[in-house]
Amino acid sequence: MKRLQLEHDLLTKANELIKKIWASICGSWETGKRRCWLMPYDRHMHCRNSLRGWSSPRSSYFYHRSLLSLEDRYAELRQNIVTLFETNRNCYGYRRIHAALARGGEQVSEKVVRRLMKQEQLIVTTARRRRYTSYQDELDPAPENLVNRDFHAARPNEKWLTDVTEFRLLAGKVYLSPIIDCVDDLVVSWSVSTRPDAELVNTMLDAAIETIADSLERPLVHSDRGAHYRWPGWLSRMQSAQLTRSMSRKGCSPDNSACEGFFGRLKNEMYYNRTWINTTLHDFMQQLNSIRWYNQHRIKISLSGVSPTEYRRNLGIAA
Repeated sequence: MKRLQLEHDLLTKANELIKKIWASICGSWETGKRRCWLMPYDRHMHCRNSLRGWSSPRSSYFYHRSLLSLEDRYAELRQNIVTLFETNRNCYGYRRIHAALARGGEQVSEKVVRRLMKQEQLIVTTARRRRYTSYQDELDPAPENLVNRDFHAARPNEKWLTDVTEFRLLAGKVYLSPIIDCVDDLVVSWSVSTRPDAELVNTMLDAAIETIADSLERPLVHSDRGAHYRWPGWLSRMQSAQLTRSMSRKGCSPDNSACEGFFGRLKNEMYYNRTWINTTLHDFMQQLNSIRWYNQHRIKISLSGVSPTEYRRNLGIAA
């Protein structure tokens, strides 16, 4: 009994191994073809019982066995496909292989080319492109979210919001980094660049710190968890100006929704539904100075129909 059990276990493991080998070599073959190849049929009771155990009818077995005895009608085409694939640096997919065959006068369906390439394991290796993201893992412990989605402020320079947004043009990409005051959505400072690097945010922060007239004012600066706000240059500037850091949760844009809303309004009014085909990066960066119009002239219903600059002027606050 132990010997029979051992033989059974060995055959089970061997069967699993053979299935994996066939799946890697020609995974597109049907199960019936694999069974036909693994077990040549004879009239002995053992093979009949094997067919019965596999729930495979005799007619199916003979059908697949007859197919195996036929010659491969795509043998020449298969060789041509392999040659085209290897001579073109292994970078032609089935569409280009089909086009190359058509140029040579070979009339064949794309589906046939794709199936034969799959059987021959002719796979184009491509490197996955990594999308840009400002999040570069946890560089240091992130501060708490002190704003907690409360974007109201009682006085200027109490809560500042910042983030980086991207504008795509045919000539390239432009990045905008502003600081917004929560009391009236005034853009305290901003910087524009063609690269989302540390200089973009550091220049903006330096300009914002210079606007603080009262030495007792210590704004709370809220941002996302981008690497720009965790690099040594940003941290040293925050510490020198004695500003308090606050960060959103990872991948949670609603935690900075007021700044995201500013980006949405700015793009709806000056970027979307406009043609930028012949616009250079320099010209577009100059047009982003429309933020001055946003501060000085664009009225806000939440401010009783005046602009942020006029709102502060009415309160006797220098903008």
